[in-house]
Amino acid sequence: MAFFASAIDTLKILVIALGAGLGAWGVINLLEGYGNDNRATRF
Repeated sequence: MAFFASAIDTLKILVIALGAGLGAWGVINLLEGYGNDNRATRF
C-alpha cells in the first residue's frame, strides 16, 4: 500500500508541475498576442 501512496504523491507533483508549465506558457502567449494588437506600432 505504501508503494501506491508514493506513486500517487509522485503523480500529484507531476500534474502540478505540468499545470504550472502550461499556465506559464499560456500567459506568455497572451502577452505576445497583445503586443500585436496595436495598429499604431506597425510599420
